[in-house]
Amino acid sequence: MKRIVIFGAGDIAQLAHYYFTEDSDYEVVAFTVDGEYLSDETFCGLPVIAFDELFTRYPPEQFGAFVALSYTGLNALRRDKYLALKKLGYTLVSYVSSRCCVLNNMSIGENCFILEDNTIQPFTRIGDNVTLWSGNHIGHHSRIGDHTFVASHVVVSGGVEIGEECFIGVNATVRDHIVIGDRCIIGAGALLLDDAESGGLYVAEKTVRSRVPSNRIKNL
Repeated sequence: MKRIVIFGAGDIAQLAHYYFTEDSDYEVVAFTVDGEYLSDETFCGLPVIAFDELFTRYPPEQFGAFVALSYTGLNALRRDKYLALKKLGYTLVSYVSSRCCVLNNMSIGENCFILEDNTIQPFTRIGDNVTLWSGNHIGHHSRIGDHTFVASHVVVSGGVEIGEECFIGVNATVRDHIVIGDRCIIGAGALLLDDAESGGLYVAEKTVRSRVPSNRIKNL
């Protein structure tokens, strides 16, 4: 069993600890955070240490690592910590739920976090440091670039190219054979039918409150 240290001590780190412990061959032995954010000595019953002590106390020859952070700063923080650990010589491990349907010969990069009920069709490629939250469809011959975060129930149709450091929100739909540039935000519920240039923001209109109050509806 490979022993790993998780970077982070928040909700996503707690989830990562749960998934690695319950559904992988990895053993989480500690957590690490930047020194200025070190407020507790333990998390999930395990030690938490300052990042500048990690190399000495948990050397990369003996331990792997996983960065458990969200899409803060359009994934920049997760990217930077991933690169910092790589520079120190750590192997960055991935978690892929046993409850996924993965048909792409595990063409999945390092430090990926792929939760339950994802369908990953043949001939897709998932880059490094990619998060796929639960319940997504990643269509055949699609590619997801490094450091991208895909929320839940997203449909990526076949032959789609998604760039690096993108965020795709809940229930978004991306049609087939289009290209999404780097650092794009595709908001919740958006329908993308054409290429998206790098740095684009695509937001669906929100549902507004009806002028008719709920107590006027008699057929419910």
